[in-house]
Amino acid sequence: MVPASVRLYRPEDRDRIRRICYLTGYMGEPVDWYWRDERSFADMWSSYYTDAEPESLFVVERGGAVAGYLFGCLDSRRAWNPAWIGARQAVTRLCLARLGTAGVIWRTVADVAIGRLVGRPPVETPFFDQRWPSHLHINLLPEARGSGAGRALVDAWFDRLRTAGSPGCHLETLAENIRAIGFFEAVGFTRFGEPQAVPGERSRDGMRLHRQVMVRSIA
Repeated sequence: MVPASVRLYRPEDRDRIRRICYLTGYMGEPVDWYWRDERSFADMWSSYYTDAEPESLFVVERGGAVAGYLFGCLDSRRAWNPAWIGARQAVTRLCLARLGTAGVIWRTVADVAIGRLVGRPPVETPFFDQRWPSHLHINLLPEARGSGAGRALVDAWFDRLRTAGSPGCHLETLAENIRAIGFFEAVGFTRFGEPQAVPGERSRDGMRLHRQVMVRSIA
């Protein structure tokens, strides 16, 4: 197996990062089966980290190619809300009417409206708690998994958090993503609160998906 190495993000990594974001955006798998516009998806989920806080973005290389990343944010209140970016893309890139994106948008609207009618509290997005003000997102291509790359990325991020004086970190994952939850528990995160249904999101077989917040204090 080719060994993996972790380093800080460089501007020339941007296109590769955006591609990996799209190829791993659904529980480590491509998202093209439910969101066909790669540019808008990458804008929603990667643009803050590449464009506004690149000093908190770590990449893993295998064989000279970027094969994964960890997006970090020291103060989550500063991060751009993916929902706001998505709302803008719904108009500027016509995602609201485009085949392969419109269904998700209108399903999200319907889920929120029905939730309000039945008195279901909305999902708090984005999550924030002073005890764990920082957050991360991590994704690896299949060839980098099982190599220790994920743990190395997290260790590099924790070192940055300690240096910056952050008291803690949180993340959001899907409760149905058992593999991811197992990994995060192995590196010290614990589940916080009950899973909440995410408006608009469904599994391949049409079942509702749920957000699980996980937290870890930084000693």
